[in-house]
Amino acid sequence: MTGVRGVDVRGSGVRGSGGHATGGRRAGARAVRPTSARPAGVRSAPIRRLALGLLAAALLAGCTTAPTEAAPGTTGTPNAPNTPAASGSTATATPAPSRRAPTPAPEGTLLVADFGSDTVTFIDPGRGGSGRNGGPIASVEVGTAPYGLVVGEDGRAWVATAEGVAVVDTQRRTRIALIPYETETGPVTTGEYRGGGMGIALAPDGRHVYVGVNVPGGNGTLEVIDTATREVTATAGVGRRPFDVDVSPDGREVYATNHDSFDVTAVDTDTLRTRRMEVAPYGTEGGLGSWLKPHYAVVRPQDGTLLLPFEGERLAVLDPRSGKVTIERMTADTHQHGAALAPDGTLLVVGTGPIGSADEGPSLTVRAPDGEERIVPLEGPHEDVAVSADGRTAYVTGGFTRDGYWNGITVVDLDSLDDPNNEKNKPIRLSAGNRPLGIAIL
Repeated sequence: MTGVRGVDVRGSGVRGSGGHATGGRRAGARAVRPTSARPAGVRSAPIRRLALGLLAAALLAGCTTAPTEAAPGTTGTPNAPNTPAASGSTATATPAPSRRAPTPAPEGTLLVADFGSDTVTFIDPGRGGSGRNGGPIASVEVGTAPYGLVVGEDGRAWVATAEGVAVVDTQRRTRIALIPYETETGPVTTGEYRGGGMGIALAPDGRHVYVGVNVPGGNGTLEVIDTATREVTATAGVGRRPFDVDVSPDGREVYATNHDSFDVTAVDTDTLRTRRMEVAPYGTEGGLGSWLKPHYAVVRPQDGTLLLPFEGERLAVLDPRSGKVTIERMTADTHQHGAALAPDGTLLVVGTGPIGSADEGPSLTVRAPDGEERIVPLEGPHEDVAVSADGRTAYVTGGFTRDGYWNGITVVDLDSLDDPNNEKNKPIRLSAGNRPLGIAIL
């Protein structure tokens, strides 16, 4: 987001696909894929009228949904965990918000941003985090078309919506604030190209949140939010459609991955000075119509380099100090979006599916620090990924920013990859959320 997305505990914004018309793709051989009552008795009329009045009041109260800005103690509705969704299921499983008191969330509860709605959904990851017997717990209204999210150590989630950054108390399951953007983004809309927040990240010390704000038709901004005052304190210009936002290990720089301008903007957190670094391993031909643009990045803790996957063929390794990009080979051979790092340095990358007839289908790439890759097939397009604190389980959202999404997540047991043919090791699909994109682990 991990917000928890990988080892850096973030939800980095979802992160989307975008601007995708067909674009040029390199020619040449494809990489080889390695082998996812009613009461009895007579009542007098006054008593009966009183009873009916009380009943009506109770029914009306039961139909009340939670307000956008919930009062203290109000929450989303807890629900019993669902059984795993049937293969290919696209049924929405977002519980309706209400005023019922929350029950304690299981350890490792997942939180997803429902891009197809105005909520975030809490999901029980199932027995031992495996996905078995898991399902949605509650949903909380946050704002229009939530995209990326991140969760701090204090249990507050920061959610980038089209209207502003929502702050959610994950213990009480209540939205406690909605912070409007300083940037003018036009009318509040939905869909892949909507204005407003996209990628989002939290400073290592928890004192600031950084959100990439999309301005339709122009360059975006990075807005800085003080987590104590819940106010925007600064802005800096970045590139077009900042899908993802990451922070350097020392907190001195923030990186906005700008999808439609083929670059990463580095922002100095003290001075707000910016540097543009082009990341275009296939070139920039096709411009806004190209598919071959950066989507998501992760920051490698040991050296601060950024890893940006492209098309299951090339991993761009960006040194933010020099701006130099080196390329390493990848093998999934599919269009790629979300990425996360496991605690041991394993890189997880979501393959959304083909953009050309020769491409492979949706997958999860599991890339060891030495570059060896294992490819887990997935059923249908997915968008983003988070990995458990022990590095044993990956959770992949099915939202996808384009057509073909489904309402759920896929759970992948990373310890079982050596025996992929065992039915017990197959990825498990959970029906949850409404076009879930960003994901964090609580």
